[in-house]
Amino acid sequence: MPLEPEERRPRLTPAIADVRRAVRDALADAPQGSLFLVALSGGADSLALAAATAFEAPRAGLRAGAVIVDHGLQDASAEVARAAAAQARELGLDPVDVVRVHVDPAGAEGPEGSARTARYEALAARASAHGAAAVLLAHTLDDQAETVLLGLARGSGAGSLQGMAADAGLLRRPLLGIRRSETRAFCDDARLPYWSDPHNLDPAYARVRVRERVLPVLEAELGPGIAEALARTAEQLREDNEAFQRMIDELIEDIVEHVDAGIAISIPALEINPPALRGRIVRYVAQSEFGVALERVHVQAVLRLVTDWRGQKPLDLPGFSAAREGRMLVLRAAG
Repeated sequence: MPLEPEERRPRLTPAIADVRRAVRDALADAPQGSLFLVALSGGADSLALAAATAFEAPRAGLRAGAVIVDHGLQDASAEVARAAAAQARELGLDPVDVVRVHVDPAGAEGPEGSARTARYEALAARASAHGAAAVLLAHTLDDQAETVLLGLARGSGAGSLQGMAADAGLLRRPLLGIRRSETRAFCDDARLPYWSDPHNLDPAYARVRVRERVLPVLEAELGPGIAEALARTAEQLREDNEAFQRMIDELIEDIVEHVDAGIAISIPALEINPPALRGRIVRYVAQSEFGVALERVHVQAVLRLVTDWRGQKPLDLPGFSAAREGRMLVLRAAG
């Protein structure tokens, strides 16, 4: 049975106030009656998010529910999911769905990637079924810092260094400005027992190694505030990326034309733009036309057809080929 309002209303501590404020900002301007679903695992981050959403949504004329995704990767996963669902109902969330998904730990994406894909697919399906306005995810500032460091280690460019978006269409992340320590304090202050996922301490996962080993060393050697600095870097890079994307959107229709089995880009138009924009245009076309995310080495090879033309043969790239034909850079689907 859901708790009475006076029973589930904890005293207002700084942690509770901060998390509630973050959620309130994320729900602002939503149409009255909109439904928001919280992705709830039972851990401190998502439980704090669920409790804050249960408090703030009704006061804004909104509805709040929860989706618990059981990945089936641990022996007690079903029990953990049931306990999280019970907590959601006690908080007054409705609807509350538990979804069991299949994860292939040996899949091409690896166990983390496979679990993430299955989870997001399940969340999107439940949001569609309920007509939800958005799904709220409990990623914190610490998660953002870890994401930036992992992207830096991969050397995959500014796109990965910009981290996770606070608003990504259906998915929203209200807690990207909140430290993980604050979500735990929220749960402690609100007397909400939370689950500690043993996977979060398993050094087999790169993210755990960053969390437990890399970030503490950086903090110890360079001083406090590293996580906040990484999160600020992500925000700045996201702003830069959005500016570049607006430039590409304005340019693209004027400099490309469709050809048989592909698309052609004006070489003079590429030449007059700075290198960073040239590379982004090539990446954008490859992704939008062929569904291919090019690595930097591939982009540089394609751009040599523009800036260092010496009669090179066409390039065979993942999913498509690139060739210089007169004053056009022509990209065609493979096969």
